[in-house]
Amino acid sequence: MAKDHGPSIKDDETYQSLKDEGYSKETAARIANAQANPSQHPSKKGGKSPSYDKWTKDELYDRAAELDIEGRSGMTKDELIAALRDNL
Repeated sequence: MAKDHGPSIKDDETYQSLKDEGYSKETAARIANAQANPSQHPSKKGGKSPSYDKWTKDELYDRAAELDIEGRSGMTKDELIAALRDNL
């Protein structure tokens, strides 16, 4: 039986599995809660936004600022992309 991660986690088993795979607490919680909600479909392809590879460095920096990613000012374009993908 999965550990109880508190009332904010709707699917403890999925959450723990994602954490074991290396996902951050925030990402694991988002995915686990979305899968527990029958009106959401987290396995389906998301929005129509272009791949981060097609964004300019300034666009990536602005998005990193919106998400409050630390160290963004000294990051290269590739590092910004990696940080944004890790923050999902």
